Amino acid sequence: MTLVNLTPREIVKELDLYIIGQQDAKKNVAIALRNRWRRMNVQEDMRKEIMPNNILMIGSTGVGKTEIARRLAKIAQAPFVKVEASKFTEVGYVGRDVESMVRDLVDQAVGMVQAERKEGVLAKAKESVEEVILDALIPPLVVTSDNESDVELNHKTRTRFREKIRAGELDDRKIDIETLQQKASVGVMAPGMDEGSMMQIQDMISGMVPKKKRKRKVTIKEAQKLLLDEEAEKLIDMEEVKDEAVYRAENTGIIFIDEIDKVAAKSGKSGGEVSREGVQRDLLPIVEGSMVSTKHGVINTNHVLFIAAGAFHVARPSDLIPELQGRFPIRVELNALTQDDFYKILKDPKNALTKQYEALLEAEGVELTWEDDALQRLAELTFEVNNEVENIGARRLYTLLSQLLNDVLFDVPEVIPKNAKVVVTKDMVDERLSNIVKHKDLSEFIL
Repeated sequence: MTLVNLTPREIVKELDLYIIGQQDAKKNVAIALRNRWRRMNVQEDMRKEIMPNNILMIGSTGVGKTEIARRLAKIAQAPFVKVEASKFTEVGYVGRDVESMVRDLVDQAVGMVQAERKEGVLAKAKESVEEVILDALIPPLVVTSDNESDVELNHKTRTRFREKIRAGELDDRKIDIETLQQKASVGVMAPGMDEGSMMQIQDMISGMVPKKKRKRKVTIKEAQKLLLDEEAEKLIDMEEVKDEAVYRAENTGIIFIDEIDKVAAKSGKSGGEVSREGVQRDLLPIVEGSMVSTKHGVINTNHVLFIAAGAFHVARPSDLIPELQGRFPIRVELNALTQDDFYKILKDPKNALTKQYEALLEAEGVELTWEDDALQRLAELTFEVNNEVENIGARRLYTLLSQLLNDVLFDVPEVIPKNAKVVVTKDMVDERLSNIVKHKDLSEFIL
């Protein structure tokens, strides 16, 4: 396993391609990611002692908390899981238990390693698929003393057809193939049994059920897709995949716990609802390091990086239990987005919403362009509406751009023909979004 060897500055530069502002948060996550590489390159006895510095991000919705964590995981090419703290319940209540996020992380790691291993055996798997298809078209002959000439002819015919298959000349020809049926899920319910135990029993029972094959009549092109995955799976050792996946999850895994403020006990309030403090106490051993049993093996969470985030509008970080606060030593406050930030969000990121709409209309052969003062006006309106109503950060742009371009998207391709050009001007923004500025009741436009 190789960790991505990027310096903290290079990591921030990569994050800048997608996220505007929030330099303090980017700097801290970049250091955390680089520290993972540093840890893997220190002496073995010291490596076990170096624990990750978990991060707590504090900031209102739509300022980039989740996007920073998601992009960080993509840069690191590491197993990544996003969970919402509000989905968990205290032990003894119906709902998801906190260990499920570790099981999800290992599942994610298994999928990553499996995809990599399949990529490595793809050429061999394609050859196996060709043989299966050739067997369906021209079954091979068994060599006997009487049929040597027939066997030679059969071999030449198969070689000719193999060339035709590779050239795509037989793509539309239909053949009969056998494919494995997907395992039926087995439901197991038992009083007092936790989610992990139920999953293990389900997996064990599913493994005991024999795999069934079913015949299908498909085109050769479709058969190649259906059989490639099956043949690749036969060529990889799943036990090795699981071992590697557990190792990656333990040493490079990232778990992002969103809405952590929803399980913080609000000062001076109590009630009959499921104990928020109970969820925190269940989270504590996972975050500080414990052994969690999964269907792929036991995982130690000592070196998993945890990034928690919350708006903390009502509760405060100090409302979390002290033990949990101590497990998130790095605190980062994300800034509210300014009008200039919204302008940059519309213009600069590789995945900017304006560029997404350009790509959608380009699929219809229509060119969409934006005048600079139109983007400035959109940024101004976004900032105004966020201040007047609920501040939902950059997510407000989705609402306004949808309102702005709905008519255009509806008119393509009947009214607005192929090869047409649509230019978004400041006047167009004012005309189509004027109701948002004039009316205080914005319910029609707010998601």
